[in-house]
Amino acid sequence: MKNLKTIALALLVAFGTATVTAQTKKVDVSKSQINWVGKKVTGQHEGTINLQDGALVFKGKKLTGGNFTVNMTTISATDLSGKGKASLDGHLKAEDFFGTDKYPTSKLVFKTIADKGNNTYTVTADLTIKEITNPITFDVVVNKGVATTKLIVDRTKYDIKYGSGSFFEGLGDKTISDNFELNVNLQY
Repeated sequence: MKNLKTIALALLVAFGTATVTAQTKKVDVSKSQINWVGKKVTGQHEGTINLQDGALVFKGKKLTGGNFTVNMTTISATDLSGKGKASLDGHLKAEDFFGTDKYPTSKLVFKTIADKGNNTYTVTADLTIKEITNPITFDVVVNKGVATTKLIVDRTKYDIKYGSGSFFEGLGDKTISDNFELNVNLQY
């Protein structure tokens, strides 16, 4: 009986120490990229925005969390140059778009994560833009120190209504899509 208790205690200690603890992996903001695409009736614009900081959380090799801060003051069009670029960059930073003087950062915090297999996860996160928070769901692929995803964001949920056909009539070919796209490549 004593040997059985000793074996049981040894197994409990062995399995108890084998539990996997969470590891937080800081994102390398200098190597990570966020590219945006905004569409309108007559075409589209694209550009970049910089990540300020971020981290992914893993238990073993499984993604279990993440949080990110984006520096909204860095939003920049890459498909224009000269006065056109300066005008669009300024407008995107103005109050009727992202209001970067008052709201210099946006945040994304993972809330739930479902493993789909093949290094792919479905994430539901809280996205905060202009101090307004809404849930957003997207798939992220995590593999060998890189995480990639594409988010589709409805800007009107964050009080960004400029040029929206959902709120203004008679815009014609000046109508801007309510959704914009973020293509994200994170290196950690």
